[in-house]
Amino acid sequence: MGKSANKSLENQREFAPAISPEAREAQISSLAYDLVEQRIRDGTATSQETTYFLKLGSPQQKLEVEKKKKEIELLEAKTEAIKAEKRMEEVYMEAINAMRLYQGIGGEENDEEL
Repeated sequence: MGKSANKSLENQREFAPAISPEAREAQISSLAYDLVEQRIRDGTATSQETTYFLKLGSPQQKLEVEKKKKEIELLEAKTEAIKAEKRMEEVYMEAINAMRLYQGIGGEENDEEL
């Protein structure tokens, strides 16, 4: 066995079998990061690998990641607002139906007319 093959066997980590495709993807991603890290340390990384990690650590990339997080938060807030609005509509309809019932105007058969 060559020196590099022996070295790679020594660095292998044992992973439990993945329980989902997402977990498997995380395992493979972790292995790929470890491999590229070792190649950078050895000076054998490709220019693409080096450039990827340079960009990953740049201030601009960090701002883009933060922007994406804020966009996700905004979408979640909008979704919650829509759900809350729908709940309020349901509460108003129940209140209107209760008032009608109290006044003797409507009953269950009139609910479909609204």
